[in-house]
Amino acid sequence: MGKLKPRIHDLIGLLNTQFPPELAEDWDNVGLQVGDPGRALTQGMVALDPGIDAVSAAHAVGAQVLVTHHPLLFRGLKQLTPEDEAGRVIWSAVKDDVAVISVHTNLDSASVGLNSWLAERLEIQDAEPLRPVAGSFLKLVVFVPSGHEAQVSEALFAAGAGGVGHYDQCSFRIPGTGTFRPGEGTNPFVGRPGHREEVEELRLEVLVPQNRLGRVLDRMFKTHPYEEVAYDLIPLNNQLPGVGLGRIGRLEKPLSLKNFAGGVKDALDCDAVRVVGAEDVVVSKVAVCGGSGADLIRTAHRQGADVIVTGDVKYHEARSAEAMGIAIVDAGHFATEHLMVAALTELLNQSVKTRGWDLFFDAFTQETDPFRTC
Repeated sequence: MGKLKPRIHDLIGLLNTQFPPELAEDWDNVGLQVGDPGRALTQGMVALDPGIDAVSAAHAVGAQVLVTHHPLLFRGLKQLTPEDEAGRVIWSAVKDDVAVISVHTNLDSASVGLNSWLAERLEIQDAEPLRPVAGSFLKLVVFVPSGHEAQVSEALFAAGAGGVGHYDQCSFRIPGTGTFRPGEGTNPFVGRPGHREEVEELRLEVLVPQNRLGRVLDRMFKTHPYEEVAYDLIPLNNQLPGVGLGRIGRLEKPLSLKNFAGGVKDALDCDAVRVVGAEDVVVSKVAVCGGSGADLIRTAHRQGADVIVTGDVKYHEARSAEAMGIAIVDAGHFATEHLMVAALTELLNQSVKTRGWDLFFDAFTQETDPFRTC
């Protein structure tokens, strides 16, 4: 049996499963930026930025899709010409038939994503989200006649219900007795119109993410044997396990800020890092946020971090950190995010292999930091 031939909409579905778009910040623009969702795929490329060089490199290796961290489109276009930055890239992508998909702040907040990779690179132990995300969940309770619970639960699982952290296909079942009397004109699965029936049923409970509710209910109605399905939806506010911006954890052993900053520089392959705090201060509890994470400095301090590793820290933010007594290692936007290229490439290749897809991703390795030290 040959490998499956995926299309762009299949890849979008895969990305949405691993990096749910509802995790993206309100101001962000994630997902398909340019391209035909029905386009067949055999080759892809991953890059940090959706630039001309990345699109050209994707085209050169025969890639039909470029997956980037930073979005190509942040705001509405008033014109589309090759004379402005976004226009040049769009023009080139359309001409070369290279679709562009962005996974940005949804990649930042995912349980396995940019910040978990950054924490792992810096050897931070027991890392947890610095700013956790409270998920929008519902508990679906549906009553199923005994003997039909397997087919209904399988349909719910296939539609995205039943996930709890790193576990899936989770449910709870309680046996009981259901009563009902079919009305005139009904076609009951059990019993006769006008007669009350008692049926052995199971109360089947599963957790459903809000964004998958429509699909889950659709599958339930199509699979459930009853003409009228009895079910409850109970709103929850469970915290999404492992999901949120940044990470916070501990070093295997405490280090001086000077030695820790040197380790960050080496681990992220930076020309230099900017440091706020005394060289000899001891750091043990570490927060990280790839890209621009200065708005999490206060959060990191409240959670007891000795230092935060991030990029794009401004003067007054550094002064505030000094006053609070939390150190900063500013490794730059590029260095704290560029590691996602290799990590996402590996993750996507593992995922498509698991699905049996005829698709392979290359990493775009020619990107460099726009800043340099003199």
